[in-house]
Amino acid sequence: MSVGALPQAAGSDPAYARFAPRLRALVIDSIVFMLALVAALIAAVALGSDHAGRAVGFTVVALWLLYEPILVSQTGGTIGHYLCNLRVVDDKSHGNVGFLKAVVRVVIKTALGWWSFVTMVATQRRQAVHDLFTRSTVQIRDLAKSQPYQYGGELVAATDPGMPSRARRLLVIAAYGLASFILVSFVVYLGAWIGILSISCLAKNRCSSFDNLWLNIVGIGWIGLCALLVARGWKGRLWGCRAQPRPDWA
Repeated sequence: MSVGALPQAAGSDPAYARFAPRLRALVIDSIVFMLALVAALIAAVALGSDHAGRAVGFTVVALWLLYEPILVSQTGGTIGHYLCNLRVVDDKSHGNVGFLKAVVRVVIKTALGWWSFVTMVATQRRQAVHDLFTRSTVQIRDLAKSQPYQYGGELVAATDPGMPSRARRLLVIAAYGLASFILVSFVVYLGAWIGILSISCLAKNRCSSFDNLWLNIVGIGWIGLCALLVARGWKGRLWGCRAQPRPDWA
């Protein structure tokens, strides 16, 4: 077993984490960052010096940028991962991912935001985009401390002879994604027309708290719809790329 490898029992299958525990880990890490930020602000005020305040702020930013790469590469996960019984695993070594891979994971996850997790519904090992690019997975650290709904094994690949080609499925998913964007845009403009969304928010980006709430609800709904489209499209369940049943005589 390589250094940092997972202590799995012989013959046991990896338990890939579902979205819910990964979301909890992300929320916990966000709280850790907020607490660190508050502590830094208090320290800066207590020091009463502009230079000291800038030094404290720079230190907090540097620590946050290195927080996940260092912990993931050295211990297999962040504080959030550990508290949610998760571990980031390298596909090749079956141990901790390297520091550079951990940096790439953070950059991709930060750049894409929630969109990075959409692919979890269509990949065999429930991988987000940052997992796919770095060839890593997020697994349950200790099965004895987990519940069955928190993880799953490797999904069956969509390789049935009646399944449309990958290119066709991707093209159809992209078309549905574009259609959903048009639909969401219509919903936003409809909200402005019936008075739910203010005209100043739509035209001048001067949005009230209610406007932001409405836009967030619509945005989250669109992300959920896109995730559903990706899942159904990849499994051949969308019109235009439906899987064909195999004839009994074939």
